[in-house]
Amino acid sequence: MGYKVLITGTSGMVGMGVLLECLDHPDIDKVLIVNRHSIEMEHPKLTEVIAPDFIKLDKVKESFKGYDACYFCAGVSSFGLKEAEFTKLTYDLTLHFAQTFIKHSPNSIFCYVSGQGTDSTEKGRIMWARVKGKTENDIAAMPFRATYLFRPGFIQPMRGIKTKTKLYAVLYAIFKPLYLILKHFPSTATNSTNFGLAMIRVLDENYASGILNNREINELAAR
Repeated sequence: MGYKVLITGTSGMVGMGVLLECLDHPDIDKVLIVNRHSIEMEHPKLTEVIAPDFIKLDKVKESFKGYDACYFCAGVSSFGLKEAEFTKLTYDLTLHFAQTFIKHSPNSIFCYVSGQGTDSTEKGRIMWARVKGKTENDIAAMPFRATYLFRPGFIQPMRGIKTKTKLYAVLYAIFKPLYLILKHFPSTATNSTNFGLAMIRVLDENYASGILNNREINELAAR
């Protein structure tokens, strides 16, 4: 029997990258995606449920039963947000989802997509880094079988994936030629394919919980 995984944020570049690798991988038998809006994709392994508000999961929580892992790829940019609003959309939302998921899949793994520069002390000057750090710390304290905190830096979209964020789209277009160089420096950059493969690799119980930066992501993907 293969693994059953739940993925959030598949309308975004990172989540879509993880989804495509899971659908292709022989070790993954079933994929449940939880989105605010449908991505209108069909695949024999794939089930989608719609949750317009991740704080209100009563109508979908029963579908969370029996999964081996949650890949939490949903997230928002801190650009233009006050700390209270960013905290609500990042910390509150993620913790509520994780608490709901573990009640229905208690012997499971949780993978959280954070970011390079996240502040584990929760005391730094950079607002988003503090909020992400608190989110990481409180997820890690939950009784999951294992917890993996992904902190990517630059991620090059692969397989035709495009970001919906205009600023990011411009940056990816600029950096695409540079990625031909950056990919030879595994601590500097990764890509959406490697990211997805690394999330699948951590399902191996021999891999210890912890923080995964670009280097660890690329190393796991190459296994």
